[in-house]
Amino acid sequence: MVGAYARPVENHSVPHSTPRTAAFFDLDKTVIAKSSTLTFSKSFYQGGLINRRAVLRTAYAQFVFLAGGADHDQMERMREYLSSLCRGWDVAQVREIVAETLHDLIDPIIYDEAASLIEEHHAAGRDVVIVSTSGAEVVEPIGELLGADRVVATRMVVGEDGRFTGEVEYYAYGPTKEEAVRELAASEGYDLERCYAYSDSATDVPMLSAVGHPFAVNPDRALRREAVARGWPVLSFNRPVPLKQRLPTLSMPSRPALAAMAAVGAAMATATLVWYASRRKTPKPRLGLIGRSGRVARNARV
Repeated sequence: MVGAYARPVENHSVPHSTPRTAAFFDLDKTVIAKSSTLTFSKSFYQGGLINRRAVLRTAYAQFVFLAGGADHDQMERMREYLSSLCRGWDVAQVREIVAETLHDLIDPIIYDEAASLIEEHHAAGRDVVIVSTSGAEVVEPIGELLGADRVVATRMVVGEDGRFTGEVEYYAYGPTKEEAVRELAASEGYDLERCYAYSDSATDVPMLSAVGHPFAVNPDRALRREAVARGWPVLSFNRPVPLKQRLPTLSMPSRPALAAMAAVGAAMATATLVWYASRRKTPKPRLGLIGRSGRVARNARV
């Protein structure tokens, strides 16, 4: 079943002949500092999808979530509430609102530490998979923003009129996440013993247990106890930094490009020195060009 729900995003992986590996990330409070779904409540209100009372209720749910007090039963009640809340929503309008507000709402709350990990896993040749209980209409654009290769997320039933019916087609929660990870491993050829997984919640213990390198990130009390008992590393992410303020490591040139740039820089430096020497032989009034070429030469050496 998961094959229908593990959607590739714009960042496709290159096939490998050797066993492949992946890093599986929970989203809320693991990669971003808040609940991805609840973060859009104000935008949904401004778009006419929910009323003020619903905004206040989702704000309270966000508080409970951030306080780490949402247990399994509370999460189930939250799921039921959100399912009934979105009944009748136009799916196209939801996607449009998310697309318009994604950078303003999500970019500032991405953990710098998580973004760095995603970059490191990609640099090591691993796929990055976001596995989230939030709805696909929210998670898939966030996955693309983060540079993920695939996304597993909850999917709601959409009627023939293009609106949510309020029924859940696929619920990515608890043991279902583990099933998704194992089915992806089977279909994509991931060696789970060499794979990584990250989450903040005890409900994701099955997913964490499925890989050889599990990590508890900002864990709730139950997951912290489990991590200590099992000897899992515990990570603390506390620096939400907009992607545009981070070092542009993802946009760094490739090694061949850097080598070519270095060769061009060296050639420019040599040409500048030769030109400068010829100018020294035939002195002329200064027009500021030598000063500028001197700066170019110094930059080329750097």
